Amino acid sequence: MDHSGINERLKEYIETEIITRYASFDPAHREDHARDVISEALRLAEYYPVDKNMIYTAAAFHDTGLVEGRERHHLVSGGIIREDPRLPEWFSPDEIETIAQAAEDHRASGKSSPRSIYGKIIAEADRDIIPLKILRRTVQFGLEHYPELDREGHWKRFVEHLHEKYYYGGYLKLYIPESRNAPALEELRVMISDEAGLRRVFDDIFDNEHNTN
Repeated sequence: MDHSGINERLKEYIETEIITRYASFDPAHREDHARDVISEALRLAEYYPVDKNMIYTAAAFHDTGLVEGRERHHLVSGGIIREDPRLPEWFSPDEIETIAQAAEDHRASGKSSPRSIYGKIIAEADRDIIPLKILRRTVQFGLEHYPELDREGHWKRFVEHLHEKYYYGGYLKLYIPESRNAPALEELRVMISDEAGLRRVFDDIFDNEHNTN
């Protein structure tokens, strides 16, 4: 991860006090997810006239609201940013508000587009469309949050979620043309179209995850 241009004291704070919070979240939203979003957000920031410290901070905080559950986590993340006692050391009130809005606007199921280029970059970085990774996260989320379901129940939820979010007409939107997500999303859609192949992948992931939990 290239942290060049990031304030060293800010980076130390984020690394020791913010990213560590992800350790208690579900397997799809642990520290590796936060670091992946930070890395991709900083890569995309190179294409736009944005403040990299603000991008770095928004990416690091974007899912911290999961501490209060998934449904409103994006809004809770924005509140955590606004109330953070240390961020005024590095950012003005207007900059903190932009960072908070970027975190609030990252959620794929949001009804409107992000309010700024900062929000678009964080939203795009959070998409992180790597087909097999998406499929594994979907199984992991189901096992974590719906332990009462049997294999067929998890398969049904898995397919429904993929169609609702990623398939043609799904709610996931892409915003940054320099992102790697567009071709990866098309690859994922091809996989979703092949139900027999998708079931084989699901069964492999399900067996692996079920045996490790």
